[in-house]
Amino acid sequence: MENGVQKWRFKGNESITTASGITVRGVLNMLMENLNPDDEKQILALGHGDPSHFPSFRTSPLAVDAVVDALRSFRFNCYGSTVGILPARKAVAEYLSRDLPYKLSEDDVFLTLGCTQAIEVALSALSRPGANILLPTPGFPYYEARCAYIDLEARHFDLLPEKGWEVNLDAVEALADENTVAMVIINPGNPCGSVYSYEHLQKVAETARKLGILVIADEVYDHLTFGSNPFVPMGVFGSLIPVITLGSISKRWIVPGWRIGWLVTNDTQGILQQSGVVESVKGFLNISSDPATFIQGAVPHILDMTQEDFFSKIIDVLRRDADICYEKLKQIPCISCPHKPEGSMFVMVKLNLSLLDDILDDLDFCIKLAKEEKTIILPGMAVGLKNWLRITFALEPLALDEGLERLKAFCQRHEPKSIGNGW
Repeated sequence: MENGVQKWRFKGNESITTASGITVRGVLNMLMENLNPDDEKQILALGHGDPSHFPSFRTSPLAVDAVVDALRSFRFNCYGSTVGILPARKAVAEYLSRDLPYKLSEDDVFLTLGCTQAIEVALSALSRPGANILLPTPGFPYYEARCAYIDLEARHFDLLPEKGWEVNLDAVEALADENTVAMVIINPGNPCGSVYSYEHLQKVAETARKLGILVIADEVYDHLTFGSNPFVPMGVFGSLIPVITLGSISKRWIVPGWRIGWLVTNDTQGILQQSGVVESVKGFLNISSDPATFIQGAVPHILDMTQEDFFSKIIDVLRRDADICYEKLKQIPCISCPHKPEGSMFVMVKLNLSLLDDILDDLDFCIKLAKEEKTIILPGMAVGLKNWLRITFALEPLALDEGLERLKAFCQRHEPKSIGNGW
């Protein structure tokens, strides 16, 4: 109490507030606040990767039954192990080993609250005073947000749109120093819709080995590919370099709300064990929350028994949506798409502001689009590329078509008056 006024000794953690503002969720929430409440049109969300409420993207009934059966069994009402229950870890190891030249064991697998917590675990386990990590631009901003929170320096290398968003490996080598601990790749790509070839991933692995760093492979969109390149896990190079693979069932099974993911060590030489990284991962999980045990209990059945026709139907819809998106975008002069998406649920497109009137930048574009068309698109600044846009095409085809028509109408409305109606 000072001069009759109560004084309080606490205040909010500004680092959390700042970090949360640069996440995809933070930006999308801000755009939602700019919707016109008097506009009766349906909200069309082309800004985030969660198509689960669309009928074409409904998860497999087998997955739902597996969760129900696990819950009704009464065997999963207890606390689980902090690293995940054993049957689920074994199932993840077997699932991922299908695409590898060696077998993973349950000891390589750590279950997490979705891929988001897997990112937290990986970065926290590698963080130390003065350390830095190499992140892609454009990328998934949760990495930057988490780095800011744990005081891990983020350094950025470019992805090359003219080369299908491949990693600029020269930039990686130029950025790295004796304090660099890892580089992150996201494949299939968020936000770019890219899918890396075996040859390019091999070059990434060779570069990491040369620099003496590990690769964090964010593969949350594993197998969601529909172009010329098949999905190749970074773990195939686990005998050359240590790889930490991050993934989940969220995207391939279209269940992001179930919050079950994994961090997996691909490291045939035992380097991560010798360096203490594995113990740091376990230590982090000892002081954090773990996935609901009944969801973990359903994982073996989900991974082992889901039929291929479920996956092929999802891929067919994504391929059709990607085609619609790419062709529709060609009709909008102020937007250019340097590379047709071949995987995940996204495409990055560049804005030509000289063909737009009273639009300051990509954020201003998306705010006004939300207000005028009740359509949400993510500004490129949220993923590290100013005056670009990340568009999600994972919608029902009719809804996607409507959203892109609204985008086209908005751009026509904001064309410079000198251009007239030349579209």
